[in-house]
Amino acid sequence: MKPSIPRTTFPLPFLILLLLLPAVVRSGDLIEEVCKKTPFYGLCAATLHSNSSAAADIKSLACTVTNFVLSNATDTLSYIQAQLKKEKDPKAEKALANCAELYIPVVKYNLPQAIEAFFRGYYGFTKYALSDAAKQADACEDKISGAGAGGGELSARNKAVSDLCGVGAAIVGLLMKVGGRGLKV
Repeated sequence: MKPSIPRTTFPLPFLILLLLLPAVVRSGDLIEEVCKKTPFYGLCAATLHSNSSAAADIKSLACTVTNFVLSNATDTLSYIQAQLKKEKDPKAEKALANCAELYIPVVKYNLPQAIEAFFRGYYGFTKYALSDAAKQADACEDKISGAGAGGGELSARNKAVSDLCGVGAAIVGLLMKVGGRGLKV
């Protein structure tokens, strides 16, 4: 009698990984493909690869970046408010106060409304709000640079917010081109 060979020679976890591999490769390809169409490829790829659930389709990529923008803008506003409490130089203090005035509506109203609009399918408003948030971050940078306080951590934060907004607006623009279907570009 011939010895029987078990039909499953691969362990079950390995088999599951093998079955999931094409989806992982496709999602990575989607991130790469989409990020190449944004103004800041490296920032886009790093942001989206850091969130493993982001790569289902263009819509989920746009949602991830938009939420990431809100998170970064909120952190930047908190940083500005903390610096404002410590600042002794009147010129720098005024610049920081102006920055807070620029970021408060972005964090409290514009970006949350943009996210809500996104979920309702109003991608044009979302793209506009992201572009406006970038302008506010750039205006903050102009204020602190004009006060001689640019080039530090706040400058880096402003650049990150502005650049993330550019990435988000570009991805939302791609989503608008495919009609919100969330298909590959």
